[in-house]
Amino acid sequence: MNEDGSLRPAGPSTGLFSQEAYTQYEILEPGSEAFAITYLLESGRAGATEITNATRAGSKGTNISVFDPRTGQPVKFTYDLNESNNQYSIRATLPFAVPEGGIGRVLIYKTYTDARTYQVNGDNIVWVRSLSGYRLGVVLPKGYAFVSANVAAQMSTLPDGRLKLAFANPSGQANNLTIHAKKTTAAFTPSPYKDVFFDDIKTLYDLGAPETGKFNVEQIYSDPRKGATATLDVLNYLALSDLKVTDLDTAKPLTPVKSGKGMAVTLGVPITNDKQSAHLKVNGVGSDGYKLVNGELVFDRELHGLRNTVILPAGYEVSAVSQSATVGRTREGRAFVALINLNGENHYKVTIRARK
Repeated sequence: MNEDGSLRPAGPSTGLFSQEAYTQYEILEPGSEAFAITYLLESGRAGATEITNATRAGSKGTNISVFDPRTGQPVKFTYDLNESNNQYSIRATLPFAVPEGGIGRVLIYKTYTDARTYQVNGDNIVWVRSLSGYRLGVVLPKGYAFVSANVAAQMSTLPDGRLKLAFANPSGQANNLTIHAKKTTAAFTPSPYKDVFFDDIKTLYDLGAPETGKFNVEQIYSDPRKGATATLDVLNYLALSDLKVTDLDTAKPLTPVKSGKGMAVTLGVPITNDKQSAHLKVNGVGSDGYKLVNGELVFDRELHGLRNTVILPAGYEVSAVSQSATVGRTREGRAFVALINLNGENHYKVTIRARK
């Protein structure tokens, strides 16, 4: 803010995607003032040999463990105080340096104790925290029900009967969350809903000249399904030519092969436990649902997944978007439309119109 209380304008949006990291908070037993955190953190800086995660000021970190999501094996880390800012940080050593074109990942488990965040009043608990704009999940202690929660969220019951909220902020900004909950004798039945915000899939549509009807597709996602191969689900709803698949942990190409009615790739490390996932990038060229109508660019198709961003050709300005979205400019000056699907359904119809 300015000194007179007015807001300073933010710079133009240039980030094609937000919600890059997923964090889950499990509120522990009342009186402990503690909550367990699961945090999947990434670094795309080529040559990086470690990833750092700072403990928020005022929170004390304990029960820390760090794993390599590619293999599920523990990785070395330190937890030290930075005296310059009086803040503790986890410094996790990557199994190997981040390769050019790859992404380094670590899976962090930790417990924070913070009386300002977690308060008890008789049989009621209050959990209040500003959660920066990641994809998020918050789990109540077993035997507790929600009285209120002030952020719109998907709610589900876990297999052990605990209630969970899952949500994201479309703007990528902080969610100031306050949860009130109380003891209950209700026995909750596990619900079949999938946490759509845990899914890290993001798809980029880079539109070519509209008279060609073609666009480049880049999809990045993690696949936790157990096995030695990964099925390319994107081909179920996108017909792609010039198909390429990359293992983002190693930046090495993977060869797609026919698997039943679809295509799959053989993984460098088979997935055998719940701490593992494959981190894949799929590239290809699509043409369905993109055309020029009476001089107007029209991108009209069904999109899948949580995050989809469409970059317009140079010189085109957005005139209409049928779903809620943010707009911005690439560093080269091209307009883009970034959509966040907050609904439980994994697919939705979108129409984007633009003029030169």
